[in-house]
Amino acid sequence: MNLDLKGKKALVCGSTQGIGLAAAQNLAKLGANIILLARNEQKLIAAHASLDTSKGQKHYHLKGDFNFPPELKVKVEEFIEEFGNIHILVNNTGGPAGGLAIDAKTDEFIHAFNMHLVSNQILAQAVVPGMKEDGYGRIINVISTSVKQPLNGLGVSNTIRGAVANWAKTLANELGAYGITVNNVLPGATNTVRLKQIIENKSAKTGKSIEEVSHAMASEVPSKRFAEANEIANGICFLASPAASYINGVNLPVDGGRTKSL
Repeated sequence: MNLDLKGKKALVCGSTQGIGLAAAQNLAKLGANIILLARNEQKLIAAHASLDTSKGQKHYHLKGDFNFPPELKVKVEEFIEEFGNIHILVNNTGGPAGGLAIDAKTDEFIHAFNMHLVSNQILAQAVVPGMKEDGYGRIINVISTSVKQPLNGLGVSNTIRGAVANWAKTLANELGAYGITVNNVLPGATNTVRLKQIIENKSAKTGKSIEEVSHAMASEVPSKRFAEANEIANGICFLASPAASYINGVNLPVDGGRTKSL
């Protein structure tokens, strides 16, 4: 099985913590040259220092904010002009705030749409020409199991994640002929800052303790535990590798079996 990413450049978004950082670290271990993209300079420097260089990899970091999609495009295009084509794009950013869909303000939907779908589109447009040129491309979107089974209390997130999944499937159909695959990884409950916030919000609303809420959520998973970020990253890395060349346009749940649909 060919998992070798030596010579490939991977742009990993939201890569200073959680799933994004784990993905960057694991991709580096497979030989990829990593471009970290996040908005906190100090965290970027720390993440950069954590990346493997044993295979002669050269790593980079870009400071960018998904609240300003056009600026992301400029920064990535300038990077490509100076350092060459990007072969792997991992779209990953924090999810929208919780709440019922019926209570959400229009601006919440628009903001989430820009943060997720519009930013993904802009980055894809920046990297796809180089992927076509080199005959190798992997676009991997880290979204949510809500694509298959909407989650209670995450109205805006459910809506926007579904839009991203359909966007990705459309791209997969358009780009497959160029050696470019587009897939979605759907994490279940994962030990990240995001999960901690969800648990705290549920605790505040229900009056139950953090421990009670956490236990109840974990008990819904057949594996009876939350995922670690590294376990989600393993799925991302496989889809980024040459071994996954014929996997295209799929939604891959990495959720310990929690999602009830097929």
